[in-house]
Amino acid sequence: MARILVVDDESETRDLLVETLAAAGHEAVGAESGRAAMDPLSRREFDLVLTDLVMPGMNGLELLRWIKESELEPEVIVLTAHAEVPTAVEAMRLGAYHYLAKPWNDAELREVVAKAADKKALRMENVHLKGVLTHRDPPAVMVGESPPIRELMGVVERVAQSGSAVLVLGESGTGKELVARSLHLGSPRAARPFISVNCGAMPAPLLESELFGHVKGAFTGAVATKVGLMEAADGGTLFLDEIGEMSPAMQVRLLRALDSGEVRRVGAERAFHVDVRVVAATARDLERDASEGRFRSDLYYRISAVVLRLPPLRERRSDIPLLIQHFAGRPRRGGRPLAFSPAALDLLARYAWPGNIRQLQNVIERLHILNDGDDIRPEDLPPEIRAEATPAPADPSRLSLEEVERLHVARVLEATGWNKSQAARVLEIDIKTLNKKIRDYRISRDPT
Repeated sequence: MARILVVDDESETRDLLVETLAAAGHEAVGAESGRAAMDPLSRREFDLVLTDLVMPGMNGLELLRWIKESELEPEVIVLTAHAEVPTAVEAMRLGAYHYLAKPWNDAELREVVAKAADKKALRMENVHLKGVLTHRDPPAVMVGESPPIRELMGVVERVAQSGSAVLVLGESGTGKELVARSLHLGSPRAARPFISVNCGAMPAPLLESELFGHVKGAFTGAVATKVGLMEAADGGTLFLDEIGEMSPAMQVRLLRALDSGEVRRVGAERAFHVDVRVVAATARDLERDASEGRFRSDLYYRISAVVLRLPPLRERRSDIPLLIQHFAGRPRRGGRPLAFSPAALDLLARYAWPGNIRQLQNVIERLHILNDGDDIRPEDLPPEIRAEATPAPADPSRLSLEEVERLHVARVLEATGWNKSQAARVLEIDIKTLNKKIRDYRISRDPT
């Protein structure tokens, strides 16, 4: 289906064209002159404009020039009598897609309109593919059987069909974008674009241009018109990651766009309607930020019709073996999938995983790359995992704070093979501080 504006000063011709196009499954509306067509073209997005050439006032050629100068997006098809063919050729030189001679043949009209609509759709799809921010894809499915994850999966399945705005809360690396993708794929919008933008990864002016687009000449460096990600997501889902990092000015503009359903490119005079479902995510306590004035409360309520909270990996430890199996089960080039000894699995299950699922995935990927064999033992694991999982003294309550720190520093040094750079990273201190602690606590390396 294409959205088509039919421009003709003869009401019978205009009505017949609208009726013919509607019967072919398109959404068609009419305008009685070139001047009258400017208003609907400025207020909404059309895929095609079908215009007569000879009209009083602004003729079809002048309307075409105005469309191109305004950098509007529709393909233009002109209708002309046989005597006006040279003018129609001039129209194509100015950027018209095609021309049809009057009286037209309905089959030819439908074919030309369908091809023009396909061209517009292909052009917008290319814009969408160029505009989508690249990122490493998360796992294709939500993995886990723990009660918190099973409950979350059930809620996601129900919410996906609703079309409501969703706010996904969770620590970094818990899989917020995966939840957003699941909401999209389970919705009636699944065949339309899913577009992700990280609101905290770019300064406000760049985010504004990425999200809403800009017209040529809007600012220094704007050498061509750019379609924004919100426009490219029309009919689909827009995932706003790290929305809590969005500047106050951008929050105002986003709220206005969500409330009105209209997008205005930077530097443009006109706005046009978009149909986008917003899924937002943040690691911040956005409700508290809103109550304390650090985030607009009206925007918070606009994006949080449904709130989903993702548990950190340390609160769903029973899922760790399943996640390890999921990430390690892919065979390496020239080798088998990784296999973990019970002792190695035990260490991985006891680790706190501050980086959550993303950190676990990276650890498995590193083991895939760096390990020569397929069997993973405790000594193959990263030093921070071995250090944190080292058993504590039997009765730490009898030790002073100084003794506890000395023992912890000694264990980390031992686990890292006295690699001071690695030990300092695990302890989150610099090497100078580490050397001081070694001297103060008289820690020495075991000669064995």
